[in-house]
Amino acid sequence: MADEYRMFIAGEWTGSESGATFEATSPSTGEVIGTLPEGTREDVRRAVAAAADAFGTWSRLTAFDRARAMRRVAEAIDKRRDDLAHTLTRDQGKPMRAEAFDEVDELIAYFEMAAGDAVRIEGLIPPSVTEGNRVLVYRVPRGVAGVISPWNWPYTMPGEIVAPALASGNTVVLAPAPTTSICAVALAEVIAEADLPPGTFNLVTGPGAVVGDEVASNPGISSVGFIGSITTGHRVAERAAGTELLLEMGGNGPLVVLEDADLDAAVEATLTACFLNAGQSCTAGERVLVQQAAHDEYVSRLTAAIAERIKLGDPFDEETTMGPLNNAPVADKTERHVSDAAGLGASIVTGGKRAPQFGSDLFFEATVVDGVTENMEIAREETFGPVVPVQAIRDENEAIALVDGSRYGLLSAIFTADIGRGLRFAERVRTGWVNVNEGTNYWESHLPFGGRAGSASGVGRVGGRFSMERLTELKTIVVHLG
Repeated sequence: MADEYRMFIAGEWTGSESGATFEATSPSTGEVIGTLPEGTREDVRRAVAAAADAFGTWSRLTAFDRARAMRRVAEAIDKRRDDLAHTLTRDQGKPMRAEAFDEVDELIAYFEMAAGDAVRIEGLIPPSVTEGNRVLVYRVPRGVAGVISPWNWPYTMPGEIVAPALASGNTVVLAPAPTTSICAVALAEVIAEADLPPGTFNLVTGPGAVVGDEVASNPGISSVGFIGSITTGHRVAERAAGTELLLEMGGNGPLVVLEDADLDAAVEATLTACFLNAGQSCTAGERVLVQQAAHDEYVSRLTAAIAERIKLGDPFDEETTMGPLNNAPVADKTERHVSDAAGLGASIVTGGKRAPQFGSDLFFEATVVDGVTENMEIAREETFGPVVPVQAIRDENEAIALVDGSRYGLLSAIFTADIGRGLRFAERVRTGWVNVNEGTNYWESHLPFGGRAGSASGVGRVGGRFSMERLTELKTIVVHLG
């Protein structure tokens, strides 16, 4: 029998005001694993009102009090580590041993980091032009933060905004992706265990077009944090016009391998770049640009490594390294991109099709597509599946031109034995983050992460205290001493 879950509003577990529910299904088996409230706009309005009511109490606490609360959340997560990992595998599909525990541990790190950052929010005492005046400038919370989170990392993606938002004195209304809303309920449970004032954190589950849209457009929301697709992100930005925005809207992770690269290191990085979370990551290596002199050897070593190292299967099996895709639209898109590339002349070196024998139609083989060209969807768009699209290039100048010619500008990576060559690439290429001799899925959660200005990859930066720059605002006070 499927479990029944509730939303969390004003410190109470509740159903939708409409009484409607929707089903959650396991991506690895297709079975119904739970029912959740189908939230309405009125439910979001109730949550926003509760958050607004709690703001006065929460924001007036000292930074040290809020830091202690964030540590209580981290402790609650740690106590439920096994349960949270199991829920993540069941609801999202990622392998429990290989990946789920890591995401839970990173969630703990987000709240611990927010606790430390909370007490380091500093201000200024700039000089005044008037004798006898003193000027104080310091950061204050904006108010109610609306957070709209994706399904690919259902703990850490909301966590990287929720934790700094709460720590800096904001209250929160979270609208999670429908396909991983059970994970969102689990996150709400550990926050509830930390005994924050009622209404400080609120969760409303339901369709994005209703719940997410109301969060983006509600006049009671003071800032909106969104992580997800470009299409949805643009819609959020339109609906939230006039509200402070923190948007991370994805990329296609160009990974450049030059002829002097350590190919074993490049192959190892590619496995993580393209197959971590079955390729469902905004930093996944979705374009692999290999200099011609290294191309054949790189593809050969990569293919052998995939056969040896990538184990598709039941995500609860300890030997599994890659589970199913999370939902039908992303599986359909992955299949379409591979088919489009093959139809336009690319070759499928390995994989290339679904693997329903593992339990559902969402399993997709680890795939290498060679001979990719710019006219293929797989080169231009974000596939979000377990695919390595390999494109031969002449040199790093061509690589830069290809990366800069994309609408994305989130993250890129380069492998080369010449550190100067790598740094010159990093300084020239138009992405917000560049890794030299690290893969595209390498990042550190306390560092500023986001898309380059002018690209479609987002606005602002997530990452530790850098998230707080968008979630707080400057307040200026002038005091005349008399």
